[in-house]
Amino acid sequence: MSDEAIKAISEESREEVFSQKLNGKKLSWQKLRRNDSLEMESGKFSGRQAHGSEGASWPVILQLAFQSIGIVYGDIGTSPLYVYASTFAKGINHNDDILGVLSLIFYTLTLIPLIKYVLIVLQANDNGDGGTFALYSLICRYAKVGLIPSQQVEDRDVSNFRLELPSNRLRRASKLKSKLEKSKFAKLFLLFATMLGTSMVIGDGVLTPCISVLSAVGGIKEAASSMSQDTIVWISVAILICLFMFQRFGTDKVGYSFAPVICVWFSLIGGIGIYNLFKHDPAVVKALNPMYIVDYFRRNKKDAWISLGGVVLAITGTEALFADVGHFTVRSIQISMCAVTYPALISAYTGQAAFLRKHNDLVSATFFKSIPDPLYWPMFVVAVMASIIASQAMISGTFSIIQQSLALGCFPRVKIVHTSAKYEGQVYIPEVNYLLMVACVCVTLGFKTTTKIGNAYGKPQLFTDYFSLFQISDDAPVTVFNKFNLPTL
Repeated sequence: MSDEAIKAISEESREEVFSQKLNGKKLSWQKLRRNDSLEMESGKFSGRQAHGSEGASWPVILQLAFQSIGIVYGDIGTSPLYVYASTFAKGINHNDDILGVLSLIFYTLTLIPLIKYVLIVLQANDNGDGGTFALYSLICRYAKVGLIPSQQVEDRDVSNFRLELPSNRLRRASKLKSKLEKSKFAKLFLLFATMLGTSMVIGDGVLTPCISVLSAVGGIKEAASSMSQDTIVWISVAILICLFMFQRFGTDKVGYSFAPVICVWFSLIGGIGIYNLFKHDPAVVKALNPMYIVDYFRRNKKDAWISLGGVVLAITGTEALFADVGHFTVRSIQISMCAVTYPALISAYTGQAAFLRKHNDLVSATFFKSIPDPLYWPMFVVAVMASIIASQAMISGTFSIIQQSLALGCFPRVKIVHTSAKYEGQVYIPEVNYLLMVACVCVTLGFKTTTKIGNAYGKPQLFTDYFSLFQISDDAPVTVFNKFNLPTL
């Protein structure tokens, strides 16, 4: 036998041994990892779309974009029901204060949901999953700061070796990465803050249904002033129970049921906003000048800072944009936000501001008072339906982040039901669903008014927005190694 033949056989033997070792390593990992049987089963269906897949066809993306309108944007979409009433809780002191608040709302909606979440944060998804645990998982994977063992398949596929860094940017990233890995306090703080941030998102999931449904149902007082607040509360409770009972049918069916209603809602609030703008005061568009914000704070001082609690309500539910990305795709959420949600909300708030410039005394019921009389009852019905759907964004987001926390071992084992054979990330968790239902009923019966709920509502939203920014700041430099194929040990 020639030397070349012997060499070829030797090479084949080495490859076979290496393959056996690699398979053995994978097998050992599979033995250690507790796989979700339902998750494994869902992968057997043909035609299944991996959530977050960049290779999805345009028909699929547009289909998911349509569904996302009904799932993701219900919360932020129903904020016009109560934002101005909450911001001007003590009434309007100066007519130009309306321009200052409109300017605050415009830049808040532009900077946080549109630029921060849609254009930046969505890019930091963890293989299609979103939420605070997804960001934490990314940081742990590439910086090795995790204090708990991860059960995600992706974590065992990351190679570990050191290469020379080719730029100053990567050197700075390396220094930050090293500091995170060496600091015990940083690891503990990161884990604690992640769990706290996730708790705040779940808190939003409890408060969102309460304030949205109460605000919409309360609109009936404009036509039937004799109705008591207790009656409105019990109607709201009945609606909430029906909503949570509907969850078992899955995001796919819920999305198709809710999306047309939210599309009608956005069309109506956008159209009525444009109508009010031209009818009452087209000059409010000058609120695009941020100087009106400065003047607003100069005039009102401390009260202006207090009123920011109402302005924050304009962006409640923005975390759902990221938490629900596992149910859809990044591109589908970007399309639905830029093409439908953002323009409709800006039109709605601008139209309400134009109405208030002529009717300062009606600020406590801005939304329903600004509706043209022929459209009042149709708008009331759609508002109630939209407020019901508003809860869906945070409910779906809660299911997603609980699934993420399970993968990281931070949540007790619960049953996860995959509700779609076509889309991998659409899940339903019965135990969590019914706990949320009980919590929502208790909050609604306990607080009874949107004013009291609104006082607590902005705090979880602010913390969640702040922490997602903190995580993105940590995540960007350490995951740059993955982008350039430069992971380090």
